[in-house]
Amino acid sequence: RFTGYAAIFSTPDAGRDVLLPGAFGRIEAAPPLVWQHDLARPVGRIEALQADQRGLKVQARLSLESTQGRDAWALLASGALNGLSIGYRARRSRLDAARRLRLLEQVELVEISLVTLPMHGEARVIALG
Repeated sequence: RFTGYAAIFSTPDAGRDVLLPGAFGRIEAAPPLVWQHDLARPVGRIEALQADQRGLKVQARLSLESTQGRDAWALLASGALNGLSIGYRARRSRLDAARRLRLLEQVELVEISLVTLPMHGEARVIALG
């Protein structure tokens, strides 16, 4: 198992997108947990999702019965990888031209990924076990 933040609110990511608090609305079902945004490479499953003041907190379990899940766990456990990222569709956004930002007011969550380089530098695994 691991816990982390898949998305961070109110600060820009490397693409100049800012997820606003409340952007996820009510998440009806847990999205897939995949490797590097590749939907053909699942590595486990999401057990819990919660939007708090910081961002989208996730608890997930890797599938150690699969080679991909075991590899992901080995990289997490060794500290070689700890990035998280989300795949989403922007449903409602607005531009902040003065700061050159896209403010995401409503998004549809498509997937959560373990990644080498997250778009938001604070979207990380924070605990194992």
